[in-house]
Amino acid sequence: MKRIWIDRARCLGCKTCELQCAVERNSLSRTLPGAAQESPLPMARVKVGGTNAAPFPLQCRHCEDAPCLTACPSGALRREETDGLISLNQEICRGCWMCVMSCPFGVVMPSAAYNVAVKCDSCLHMDRPACVEGCPTNALSYGDEADFSKILAKRRESVALWVNDDSTTSKPGVSLDCFAQEDNHA
Repeated sequence: MKRIWIDRARCLGCKTCELQCAVERNSLSRTLPGAAQESPLPMARVKVGGTNAAPFPLQCRHCEDAPCLTACPSGALRREETDGLISLNQEICRGCWMCVMSCPFGVVMPSAAYNVAVKCDSCLHMDRPACVEGCPTNALSYGDEADFSKILAKRRESVALWVNDDSTTSKPGVSLDCFAQEDNHA
């Protein structure tokens, strides 16, 4: 199953993912200037949380044992058979907010304007989610676990280049020279 992966080190907290999501998924005009004029304002299915020093985007994690699925009395939430993602049929949603209260990540949100729940479905109708397409720093990527494992392997390789066995430092196995080398590559 494909998922949205987050590289927290690259996230600036710019909220471009929120804007892109709101415009793509909840705007009639599908343009930022047009969406800013709509009433009610389009609502994003992703939100940027954390602090200014450590921001991170939050989307539905499409949990294996999803509490929101169990809590939904109307059947508006369902797991897609093709890819395992959890989608929300807003036409069936009663606006009871049971899914909102049961989500451990706080990513199912109430839309008071329409009296329905709103959540990320990884843009099922698109090749790649809008938030991933809109992220200017590539902090968000989209792929399956094999794709993400490749990204992690590359990151581990680059970290391993900076670590060597220098017994003169205060931390065994880590050389302070790595910081000087890191500045040269920046």
